[in-house]
Amino acid sequence: MIDSPIASSGIPASAPTSSQNGETILGVSLRAPPANVDAEQALLGALLTNNRAYDRVSDFLTGAHFASGVNGAIFDAIAKRIEGGQLADPVTLRATLEHSGVLDEVGGMTYLGRLLTSTVGIINAGDYGRAIHDAWLRRQLIDIGETMVNNAFGGVDLDGQDQIAAGEEQLFRLATDKGQDGGFTTFDRALFSAIETAEKAFSNEGDVSGLTSGLRDFDKKTGGLHPSDLLILAGRPAMGKTALATKIAFSASRALLHKAQEQGEGVQPEGTVAIFSLEMSAEQLATRILSEQAEVSGERIRRGDIGQKEFDRFVRVSRELSQLPLVIDDTPAISLSAMRTRCRRLKRTKGLSLVVVDYLQLMRPAVGTRPDSRVLEISMITQGLKAIAKELEVPVIALSQLSRQVESREDKRPMLSDLRESGSIEQDADAVMFVYRDEYYLQQREPKETAFDSSEKYQAALDDWRRKMELVHNKAELILEKQRHGPTGVVHLFFEGEFTRFADLDTMHEDYHR
Repeated sequence: MIDSPIASSGIPASAPTSSQNGETILGVSLRAPPANVDAEQALLGALLTNNRAYDRVSDFLTGAHFASGVNGAIFDAIAKRIEGGQLADPVTLRATLEHSGVLDEVGGMTYLGRLLTSTVGIINAGDYGRAIHDAWLRRQLIDIGETMVNNAFGGVDLDGQDQIAAGEEQLFRLATDKGQDGGFTTFDRALFSAIETAEKAFSNEGDVSGLTSGLRDFDKKTGGLHPSDLLILAGRPAMGKTALATKIAFSASRALLHKAQEQGEGVQPEGTVAIFSLEMSAEQLATRILSEQAEVSGERIRRGDIGQKEFDRFVRVSRELSQLPLVIDDTPAISLSAMRTRCRRLKRTKGLSLVVVDYLQLMRPAVGTRPDSRVLEISMITQGLKAIAKELEVPVIALSQLSRQVESREDKRPMLSDLRESGSIEQDADAVMFVYRDEYYLQQREPKETAFDSSEKYQAALDDWRRKMELVHNKAELILEKQRHGPTGVVHLFFEGEFTRFADLDTMHEDYHR
């Protein structure tokens, strides 16, 4: 809740209702802040007459929402007694209010008598409460606007971009104040949503109820990518985190496009896939996707070492890719508040189906926050990403680095304890998965002839190394270490280093579109 000096000020009972008009003094127009004191008095009268009216406003209204500080204090006193299981009326409140001196400026206890004459029925109490809350929201907007103007004139030591982010953060907090939308969900409604999800999985090929990842073995274990889930994809450098995340993002966007095309010509995809690439530029990421789909190595693309046929294939593939509902934001060190604002804007304008963040250690927390440690900072970021997933009802995949302690073990397969600056990463995530390639580490252990005292021993060691390399060549593991809604385990993948491409490993899935 955003504090405002207006919200706590005392406004006499005779103040105008929903004040918006003002007067002009010395050529300056003065406008009173929005207030609905008549509604405040009517609601308080209803509460004092029938305490059951409190149930209709208790989930979104507090004393801080009242324009009159006196009315707000009376509301809080009433709420305290009712929530304590006690009766709240002029008689039972007398001692509390007289001792605090709250009523001194409005005529003492006679003010409560005036409130009783302003009472409304219990049925209308909710409407009056919402009118009070709406006036409070508009006062907060005024307060935020004044703060932004003062900051823009040099009131704080922030550059323009940071001031925009700070303003967006304040507006976001105000917009996501659940207020009237809070409260319980009845169990029958929750059951209906669960049945809808099960029906969707039943009707879809492959039993995928969420958004497809493009990896059938992974989809079988998870049911796809589900709204409101935060998935952490972690690994050491060179394991292929970005390549795997890009594969999932591409597959999801292609599935959204195909679904729209099946519904008819001109139908737009129902959502967009957003990639926040903090490490690679948008051009580098696009080149990687182009390399994978055109089957030309990224290294040859950068060198220009391609023939006419390959270039023609580039043009054809790029035309197909240009239709994908896929967007890339390569802002370096983007703040959590800026990311959240851009996601909300994208959902409102084009729809949003999946968010990929590469990677979370390069992010900054919300503007204006100064965590005491790096661990706390990462915790704030993961909590914010989970909040984005839940509020926008989309899956969020966040890539994460692993600590160097992995390298010191004989078995270098990652564990949850290897999460770098973990903090609450494991706690906040709905799923934690690690990408691991044995081939990468085995390649570094190629025998050196100088380490052996005879050529026979060297040759034997080399042959043994080659046999091991053949067993792990082009193979990768996606280790599903935590899954809140399903089983854990290992998903075996095919990895083609030349095109940095992941796919299902076994041949029985050749009919599955990679």
